[in-house]
Amino acid sequence: MVRHCLDSASPFGVVLIRQGREVGTGAISFTGIGTIAEIRDAGAYDDGRYDLLIVGTKRFEIRRVLSGRRPYLVAEVDVLAEDVGDDGVARRLAMTAARRFVRYLELLQPRSGETADEIDVRVEVETEEGEERPESVADGLTNANVPLSEEAALPDDAPSSPADRTRRVAIPDDPTVLSYLLAGILQIESPRRQALLEAATTEARLRGVLGLIDREVLLLGRRLRFFHPESRVAGPRRS
Repeated sequence: MVRHCLDSASPFGVVLIRQGREVGTGAISFTGIGTIAEIRDAGAYDDGRYDLLIVGTKRFEIRRVLSGRRPYLVAEVDVLAEDVGDDGVARRLAMTAARRFVRYLELLQPRSGETADEIDVRVEVETEEGEERPESVADGLTNANVPLSEEAALPDDAPSSPADRTRRVAIPDDPTVLSYLLAGILQIESPRRQALLEAATTEARLRGVLGLIDREVLLLGRRLRFFHPESRVAGPRRS
């Protein structure tokens, strides 16, 4: 699948697997809504594995799975439009979420006596005007056939190497982009992340994000977590 995507400069779809060989059962079941992922950089190993830098660009909904055509799953999908909801409300929610997210990041830092590495997360507010976002391969799609990867993912414009302990998080002005950015960084369970992905509007997603940030701040404040080295932003995970 990766070779096909690299050779054809095509994106692939990422979905959350519900059951199948990856979770200990034989049948394969996954969510109907996923993320279109573009490969921005790739490094190949001799054994066929790849290191990939990918960026989620659009959501899609699976119309039907096309069986037997490839050695990997392929589905016919519709790319979903983004509905902000009430724009004024969404912008107010975005400002509130950005402020509370700073507190969340502060609480992710280890306290005195805790043995995990300190997390360097720098939050920046974009102030430059006229900056254009790179055109996305998915921007012109209305429907398409895409190969599927059975993993959990969300649109996220800030991917990073696992070896990089420094994270620079740009807080965007666009409420929709912010809603996905925060949903992708929050250390939450996959079903909760999937629910945020499937939210009907940006306004609804930001309300969900705010509720989760408040929950996480409460738990982190009481240190009801342990440190887990495999998290995307290395930090506390629930015990």
